[in-house]
Amino acid sequence: MKFEAQNSFKFHFKLSHTMKIKDHFLSQEIFEIKETEIQGVYKTSPVPFDISKYYESEDYISHHQDSGSLKEKLYKFLQSFNLQYKKTILLDRIKKGSKVLDYGCGAGEFVKYIENDFETLGFEPDIDARNSALSKISKAAILDNINNIEDYTLDAITLWHVFEHIENQDEMLEIFSKKLKEKGLLIIAVPNPTSYDAKHYKEFWAAYDVPRHIYHFSKNGMENLISKKANWKLRKIKPLVLDSYYISMLSEKYKKSPLFWLNALLYGTISNVKALFSNEFSSLIYIIEKK
Repeated sequence: MKFEAQNSFKFHFKLSHTMKIKDHFLSQEIFEIKETEIQGVYKTSPVPFDISKYYESEDYISHHQDSGSLKEKLYKFLQSFNLQYKKTILLDRIKKGSKVLDYGCGAGEFVKYIENDFETLGFEPDIDARNSALSKISKAAILDNINNIEDYTLDAITLWHVFEHIENQDEMLEIFSKKLKEKGLLIIAVPNPTSYDAKHYKEFWAAYDVPRHIYHFSKNGMENLISKKANWKLRKIKPLVLDSYYISMLSEKYKKSPLFWLNALLYGTISNVKALFSNEFSSLIYIIEKK
């Protein structure tokens, strides 16, 4: 499914001025989400000084073992669908053999998936995730310092659910611009807090993921952010349709629902159906071009 950013239907839903959200995943601490000076962009407060300790869980690194179970087979099928979808987004816009950086590549699943089609680089600061990525790939390079990439050499940079973790976003957008060629692509996927599943689950919505998610972007908010940057142009917005099911499943678990699989299927489907009319999918991909 495709839709043009400039022609998208405006879905007029706004988060509360301030929301209190618990870190259901790890610490159980309470944080606030407040709107920034950019309308539709929200920030977690306070941002912990030592935020690394909030990532100290095996669940934050993808170590999916091939157990052969039905659950594992289903996960692998859905994962392969998502990976192919993401690769198609690149292949529709840049040639095979182009130079691509997956920023915040984690355990390297996407890098591994595209390394035979592109000259692929991965950046990952976490040493455990980086080692996991290195164990999988055969051609791609996995870096721990983006400054090791020569300026104006990249055709595309992808951030799959990474941008919301970055506090110094203005600085990083400047760095990305410097690393990309003219007309290079910046592809950012982030959760959408004005989706139906976000409204349904409210403070239990798993994609708030405070404090690891420092920023939260409504569709209008991301459009406002990019429009303020002189060297970027938002070209397309695309949905990540499967995210509504995964996010709903985690949200149901946070609510301690005994029927979390069934409820996740129900509310994930409702969210996607409603988004067919509003374009407010659970997660959105922003395809941004360097001017």
